[in-house]
Amino acid sequence: MTLKRFILGVLTIAILFILSLSLIASWNQPQIQSRLELYQTNLLLHATQWEGETAQGVDFKSARETLIGVEPLKAAQKQYEQARQSAQTTLQQLLQQDTKLSPTPEKPLKATRVQTSISPKQAPLQASIQQTQQLINELDLRLGILQVEQGQTEAALKTWTEVNERVQTQANAEPAAKNATVLIGLWSSPPRLLPDAQQSINKQLDGWFRYQALTRLYQLQQREDALSKLIAAEREIAEQAVLKLAVVSAIPTLGFLIGVGLLIFLVGQRLVKGKDSLLGQNENLPWSTPWDAETIWQVFVVGFFLMGQILVPLAFFLLKVKASTFDVRGQSLYVLASYVLVALGGLLVLYFSLKAFLPLPQQEKWFQIDLSGNWFWWGLAGYLTALPLVILVSLINQLVWRGQGGSNPLLPLVLESQDGVALLIFFLTAAVAAPLFEEFLFRGFLLPSLTRYVPVWGAIVASSLLFAVAHLSLSEVLPLMTLGIVLGVVYTRTRNLLAPMLLHSLWNSGTLLSLFILGSGAK
Repeated sequence: MTLKRFILGVLTIAILFILSLSLIASWNQPQIQSRLELYQTNLLLHATQWEGETAQGVDFKSARETLIGVEPLKAAQKQYEQARQSAQTTLQQLLQQDTKLSPTPEKPLKATRVQTSISPKQAPLQASIQQTQQLINELDLRLGILQVEQGQTEAALKTWTEVNERVQTQANAEPAAKNATVLIGLWSSPPRLLPDAQQSINKQLDGWFRYQALTRLYQLQQREDALSKLIAAEREIAEQAVLKLAVVSAIPTLGFLIGVGLLIFLVGQRLVKGKDSLLGQNENLPWSTPWDAETIWQVFVVGFFLMGQILVPLAFFLLKVKASTFDVRGQSLYVLASYVLVALGGLLVLYFSLKAFLPLPQQEKWFQIDLSGNWFWWGLAGYLTALPLVILVSLINQLVWRGQGGSNPLLPLVLESQDGVALLIFFLTAAVAAPLFEEFLFRGFLLPSLTRYVPVWGAIVASSLLFAVAHLSLSEVLPLMTLGIVLGVVYTRTRNLLAPMLLHSLWNSGTLLSLFILGSGAK
């Protein structure tokens, strides 16, 4: 065994250990999809205040029912109850893990309140416990408002009372307890108004839930001017919510239907015409790869995983740069800088690894970027066909993971950010930098290299699996692998990196647009 192989072996073991820890850590983290569903529900609740007025002879009431449904409050309550049940299941799992790690048996909830000596392994676990408890409290506060708006006042008072009773044993739960008390007072008979009720509502509630609570408060205080302004503002927000719902629902639905049609056409053509079909192009044509598996191993261990998991994070640690201390704009710059450094390091390692084999034979079309040809239509068609495939796999994935398994940490930042500069930087990272680097590495280098050892279809599957695992979220492995397979099919048929780059950019751009719209609509 050479020294080089020994070093690569040691690095591989270390990186596999780090990757395993990251994937395990994502096990109990919520999926972004769960939050997206709640954000879309919040947007839908705003839209319920839109009356669907008739304008210029056009009746929008039918359009209103199509967008928000016949019983939107009932549907929203069901969505929140499912989210609440999922959070409770997660909490029980976390508490069981915490109990196993505790040196002495004690009441799990009490452990979050009383200062005790905890092991390093317990610190992040207990932080997750507190976050999940806070989420459950927030969900219950909102569930109560949904209940009172459907005439279930007694059930709502019970929900809020349980919040008050539960938070007595939880750390950092005073704001939730205060808000529960405010809401109980608003809907009690007779009402009991706390002097700082408005401040508590504004601080703890947002969106439609804040509107309902403030409406009740102003009615009880007989503040007609404040109530009129609130209703006018909510009607304006409702009209905007309807438009946003149309964008995040109607446009993807149209793309989904077109994608299904394209899939049927492509598969049918493949069955009829065989190798002469669009999918039959270059179907089994491998690349002539001059390097061996050790070079592939070296590029990914050193150029991708070592750079991304060890060297770049270590550099920021030594420079005492912590993303958690930044505002959202600073975090966006941190994400972009990290990605650019990883990409530059990976491309340098790739260059020096392949330097001995340069120049590469032109007929093999290695790393080809050609503005001519039909790459644009392949990229666009690939995006449309990926929509139904990934959506179908994601639905199955939701049943398996039940809202857990983690997500790309960039997505929650985009969802909650309304800073224009930060959003632009996130866009540059996800819709420009990521497609360029990842397609160059995974489709441009890895997929063709693997055809030296496995058939083209095997190389597509293997490169897609590594592409999915590299995102470090268990719940995203299957959906991202499906997307990777579509990217691989598009690249092998066109032999032009611009096609998968366009597909990748369209996918990330669509995701960012939906996140921005949902985030803006829920505030």
